[in-house]
Amino acid sequence: MSPPVSPTTVPPPKPAPRSKDPTTLILTSTLSPYQKSVLLLLCQIPPGSFTTYGILATHLRSSPRAVGNALRTNPFAPLVPCHRVVATGGLLGGFKGKIGPRDGEGCLTLQEKRALLRKEGVRFDGKGTGRVVGTPFTGFR
Repeated sequence: MSPPVSPTTVPPPKPAPRSKDPTTLILTSTLSPYQKSVLLLLCQIPPGSFTTYGILATHLRSSPRAVGNALRTNPFAPLVPCHRVVATGGLLGGFKGKIGPRDGEGCLTLQEKRALLRKEGVRFDGKGTGRVVGTPFTGFR
C-alpha cells in the first residue's frame, strides 16, 4: 500500500510508455544515422529467414565489419532481430559482441543465437558445422 500523498508531496511522474514498434524505437533513438540504417534493414528480414553481414553491407555500400559493429550495440534485440544475420559462409558469426572463431562456437551467446533461429524455423546442416541451410534473404528495399 502506498503512503498517503500530502498536499505538499507530489507523486513522481510515471515514465512514458515505450513504443513496441521497432521503427519508432529506432528512429527516435540516439543511435548514429548508420546504426539506424542497419537496424531498420533488420526489421525487413522475415521470421524464419536470415541474411549475411555481407549482403547487408552491399545494400548499405558499407563493410561487413561496420555492419557487425552496428549490430553489436543493438539496444532493441530481439525485437529488432540482429540474430537473423550470419556470416557469409553460413556460420553464425557473432552475437552480442561475441565472435564464434574468437570466443568459441560453443559460447553461450552463440547457443542463444542458434536457439532463436531454430525457434523461428531456420534450418542447420546435420554435419555438426553449425551452418545455416537455405538461401539468405536479399529483398531489402
